[in-house]
Amino acid sequence: MLPRYHILLGLIFAGVLYLLSPGIGLFNLSLIFLSSFLIDFDHYITGWQRTGSLSLKKIFEYHRKNNIKEKKEIARGIRKKSDFHLFHTIEFHALIGLLGIFWIGFFYIFVGMIFHSLTDLLSLTYKGRLHRREFFFFNWISKRI
Repeated sequence: MLPRYHILLGLIFAGVLYLLSPGIGLFNLSLIFLSSFLIDFDHYITGWQRTGSLSLKKIFEYHRKNNIKEKKEIARGIRKKSDFHLFHTIEFHALIGLLGIFWIGFFYIFVGMIFHSLTDLLSLTYKGRLHRREFFFFNWISKRI
């Protein structure tokens, strides 16, 4: 899902939470909203690693071309993993959730990350691309050893 959709959906989600529970507070709602799309920073890191450039334009171009390549592979029946995104793993989510025990702000960041991941799951499933994502850090690392 493109960042603009995550931003829009995150804003709507934070707005709905505010309507349902205004006691959350604007700071915590901001944490939810920001984490609902800033989790995708790992896509930027991956693009930087692949292109060697910090240019957002070049990184978006890398991901655009990679998306076209993935669609062609899926059409030919090739089912392989895509780039690895650390912030999207179950373990990273669990870490942030556990940190929420020590600072409530991490709990709200965790909520935003979970919302982001659910929208990703729906999008990937709808597009027939769920197999492209690696959900477990330890699974990914074991394949590299």
